[in-house]
Amino acid sequence: MTTSLFTAPASAQRLQRTATALAAHGFTVEILDDVAAARTRVTELVPQGASVLTAASETLRLSGIDDDLNSSGRYEAIKPRTLAMDRATAADDIRRLRASPDFLVGSAAAVTETGSLVIASGSGSQLPASSGGAARAIWFVGAQKVVPDLDAALRRVEDHCLPLESERALAAYGWPSAVNRLLVLNAEPFPGRSTIVLLREAIGF
Repeated sequence: MTTSLFTAPASAQRLQRTATALAAHGFTVEILDDVAAARTRVTELVPQGASVLTAASETLRLSGIDDDLNSSGRYEAIKPRTLAMDRATAADDIRRLRASPDFLVGSAAAVTETGSLVIASGSGSQLPASSGGAARAIWFVGAQKVVPDLDAALRRVEDHCLPLESERALAAYGWPSAVNRLLVLNAEPFPGRSTIVLLREAIGF
């Protein structure tokens, strides 16, 4: 059941505590005010001409970041390219393109005050790039996704994110979603690879 624990934006103190913990685990962390600032920042973080995979994300869709990256013509956009390919004859090429872009841009189901990022997926198609395949990874995370610890993060995935994503998937595809793949990033061993942008406002699931 959705509760205020999973929907209310975290306080400034909790955001800073989360940022400090993530930074201690090797992530580059920024805190921005709102979606407008995030849309500007992504154009500064991703150089023109880079290959970019946008992970399936309501945060990216609602913010306009997904459209900025995939439709502007400034980047080598992996998602529209692979969606236009024949899945029966080009499955291996699709898999390789999605696994190792220059940049992965996405969001997360939860981020913990202890310094972990949790990403859930039905197909797992974006997880290879997220976990290490992409040269750089950037995640934009709304303030309502901050939770105390990993146990709370997993509850947020099951009790809050999954019902909302299933509702969206039923409307879009005719079948519900499922948490078939779960990626927990506890640290970033390669300095400068992973950037987590925390927003002071709520957006997405």
